[in-house]
Amino acid sequence: MAAAISLTRLHDASSCFYRCSYHAFLSFRGEDTRKGFSDHLYRALELAGIHTFRDDDEIERGANITAELHKAINESKVSIIVFSKNYATSRWCLDELARIMERRRSDDGHFVMPVFYDVDPSHVRKQTGSFREAFCRHEKRFKEDMDKVEEWRRALRDVADLAGMVLEDR
Repeated sequence: MAAAISLTRLHDASSCFYRCSYHAFLSFRGEDTRKGFSDHLYRALELAGIHTFRDDDEIERGANITAELHKAINESKVSIIVFSKNYATSRWCLDELARIMERRRSDDGHFVMPVFYDVDPSHVRKQTGSFREAFCRHEKRFKEDMDKVEEWRRALRDVADLAGMVLEDR
């Protein structure tokens, strides 16, 4: 039932009053969910008429990846973030998340839907378990840019406070 309500809300978002290139932006850790859950979610959204940005389909070869991701986030009405065990190991995923949450703070009309796929939302919020391990590595790697690491931590706390969907490994 919650999925049907969410799809209805996403479809309603398609009638945005300003120009949107995408109805939804899909953020996920490819090695965790690309050939499974994220592919199924992407297909379901597209079948429902929800034009969805997915990086492996929408970014052309030779394009500036960061600029294209930021543009897609800015031109999407909704962001769907699929949290998986290794999401926080990816600097790209964390940068996307920080940009999504920045957009949400500046645009009340931007809807963010977290999906906790085989991950406890409290692990995201408190950065425990695999999220803690990932941040230990990030703190070592980015010791000269701890502001970036703190931005990622804040984005994770903020998004985990939103109502989302909690799914087992299914």
